[in-house]
Amino acid sequence: MASQSNEFEKSFQQLEEIVKRLEGENLPLDEALQLFEEGIRLSRFCNQKLEEVEKKIELILADAKGQPRVQPFEAEDEEESDDRDD
Repeated sequence: MASQSNEFEKSFQQLEEIVKRLEGENLPLDEALQLFEEGIRLSRFCNQKLEEVEKKIELILADAKGQPRVQPFEAEDEEESDDRDD
């Protein structure tokens, strides 16, 4: 699992660098296109890994009866906003 985490972090850092280069440098079109394509590949990989983690979290949140308790990651924010409505 640690290697998957490192792989995700490395890919995410590479994606951040690509975004910085595309935003900050005046690159030749061919180089910009190549970076963009690599960024899309990295973005898809990172998204896939995040979806896998989300599924694992849903499994962990299953209650003792085995019924899934799917909760959004923003559950704390929703609880706070519910308190404000009272």
